[in-house]
Amino acid sequence: MSSVPAAGSVRARYLVYFQYVGTDFNGVAAVRGAQRAVGVQNYLEEAAEKLKSVLPVKFIISSRTDAGVHALSNAAHLDVQRRSGQPPFSPEVLTEALNTHLRHPAIRVLQAFRVPSDFHARHSATSRTYLYRLATGCPRPDQLSVFERNRCWALRADGLDLAAMQEAAQHLLGTHDFSAFQSAGSPSISSVRTLRRASVSPDSASPFILPEEGRRLRFWNLEFESQSFLYRQVRRMTAILVAVGLGALTPAQVKRILESCDPLGKHQTRVAPAQGLFLKSVLYACLGSTALKSQMIPSQGQGSPGSTP
Repeated sequence: MSSVPAAGSVRARYLVYFQYVGTDFNGVAAVRGAQRAVGVQNYLEEAAEKLKSVLPVKFIISSRTDAGVHALSNAAHLDVQRRSGQPPFSPEVLTEALNTHLRHPAIRVLQAFRVPSDFHARHSATSRTYLYRLATGCPRPDQLSVFERNRCWALRADGLDLAAMQEAAQHLLGTHDFSAFQSAGSPSISSVRTLRRASVSPDSASPFILPEEGRRLRFWNLEFESQSFLYRQVRRMTAILVAVGLGALTPAQVKRILESCDPLGKHQTRVAPAQGLFLKSVLYACLGSTALKSQMIPSQGQGSPGSTP
């Protein structure tokens, strides 16, 4: 296909929010070549082929997630160039079309918005929030509901020292060099990040466990918010906070680990499993917190939901 836009054709840029259960995927990023592994992006771009864009549609992902990590709401931008004389798709039509042609049931497009041509899903994001789910009181994997097995980190301990974990989390707040919580392979030039929120709280009983199991199993939520994170930073911070909750580390030690800036230290090799991690939200200043309630660019003359390609 030619890389030169057709004369008179109109290119429209969209921001799309999408979610997925990450269990079956090798992360969100597309896997190129003849490998058997596949990413969420592969399925999204396959669905986008049905839009019949003049140029191939590529999703520019806001937040990359590893294999097994889930997303309640990730984001990406894409350009769709229709042939001359055809108006741009409305965001509603685009959303419906992508969902219609998605071939994997664990992926869903939530909503789309028209955005300016210079908008960038990764660089324009002002906030990212991750949720990590824990379960305690689970000595063996088969003691956890099948509906929860790939959606939390099951711990043998009966409980966690919540106060100690909350105290330790306070040491992580603010602007720091988070090198001690960065895994090898990070593409980031700087390891300085500003952590705006780090919370630890007990969760209500899961609706997917039996009443008699509720007396043994307890669930916990950890949430972290920043404009951006280092590679595996959230999973490493989670692992350290869990060690505090189990009594293996003290809050003061977490402060020393952070200040060491040493990713290869004695305790820094701890990494929480992927299956408990969820990308919860990605926010943009130009959209505000009501992103799923309004559109950035009016969609007059862009078709109706009934004109799905």
